[in-house]
Amino acid sequence: MKNITRLAVAALLGMAVLSTTVSADVKKGQKLYLKKLKAPCGINGSDFAQKHTQDEWEAIYEAGKFEDEVKKICPKVKSVKPKYVEDIYDFVYEYASDSGNIPSC
Repeated sequence: MKNITRLAVAALLGMAVLSTTVSADVKKGQKLYLKKLKAPCGINGSDFAQKHTQDEWEAIYEAGKFEDEVKKICPKVKSVKPKYVEDIYDFVYEYASDSGNIPSC
């Protein structure tokens, strides 16, 4: 019984560690916005994120239209690397117009 308990605890701990390293990050998305999108967009991150509500950002992201929406808001942006999309999405979702949150960029 002790072995089963230890195995279960080890599995839960392992899942907790893996789930945090794989998930997207709001702060990373903010840094990516500042580094990759702020100059071509010409607006700060707060104004960019507040172009839509959380529900609207979620619908855009789930429909696979996130990069198209970024290009629509910021016509000078050529493309957004797929590896950046999830983090930038988390950033705009966190600071959307109906979230009440204000980023520091």
